[in-house]
Amino acid sequence: MKRQTIKNEYLQLTTLDYGAIIQELLVPDRNGNLINCVAGFKDSAEYLKDERFLGACVGRFAGRISGTQLHIGDSSFPIEAEKGVHLHGGKKGLGRRIWKIKEFDTGREPFVTYEYFSPHLEEGYPGDLQVKVTYQLLGNTLRILHEATTDRPTVVNLTNHSYFRLDREASPDHLQVQIFAEKRLETGEDLVPTGKLLPVAGTEYDFQSMRPLGSTRLDTPYVFDPAKDPKALAYSPVSGIRLTVESNQPALVVYTPKDLPSICFETQNYPDAPNHPNFPSCVLHPGETYGNESFFRFDLLP
Repeated sequence: MKRQTIKNEYLQLTTLDYGAIIQELLVPDRNGNLINCVAGFKDSAEYLKDERFLGACVGRFAGRISGTQLHIGDSSFPIEAEKGVHLHGGKKGLGRRIWKIKEFDTGREPFVTYEYFSPHLEEGYPGDLQVKVTYQLLGNTLRILHEATTDRPTVVNLTNHSYFRLDREASPDHLQVQIFAEKRLETGEDLVPTGKLLPVAGTEYDFQSMRPLGSTRLDTPYVFDPAKDPKALAYSPVSGIRLTVESNQPALVVYTPKDLPSICFETQNYPDAPNHPNFPSCVLHPGETYGNESFFRFDLLP
């Protein structure tokens, strides 16, 4: 497993070629102490046993797809599903593959680009898919760009699965969170969208104004106008670190696991989009380039 580290005066990022994983993201707190703002393992080998997809590029389809068949046009393709739900691209997806380092630059705006070739019918998905993910440091901002091209119609929905920790507290309850969404996708007991969009106002999912996370635990797809930013904020009054999330994607899955003091901001298309014609299309055609460009900006508040 190969590690790559890039840094500037604000941030230091370490990634792995396994899963294109973000292993470490060092950010100074208000006292100048470096905080690793993602959950992860110091021993890279531990990722081989990880079932959380910590820091990984997940796909080909991030999020959940209901059923055991993927329908594209008039064709159907069998996909792996546990209890009728396909998650994060299957048993291995992209997050448990070895990627190649395509480019590595330690200049003023350092970056590393990984690439992976996913052959036709890998995990059941049609099409030879060429995938790239670029991690770049732009001042106090981490830019993540997912790209993909295909030789036949397929579905694509990629995201990074980092579990953000803005301090080292044993609970995330104190985190101040703001999510700039008026609506969310209704989900069933299996966490798969039903197809309905529901207003968040007056519900436990309402973070339109910044407030403490408290005891709320989320595994919730929020929906947005892709052209409007920011999508979300998180602030730790303990460290003073504030995270701002911006993206060109129409959805943000916010996940707060019960047994890990962290919060995920998964920028992506709507989960289960292949099964809902009223959702934004996730179909990628030959000659097109898929692009998920997201920015994670870190600054300090008193």
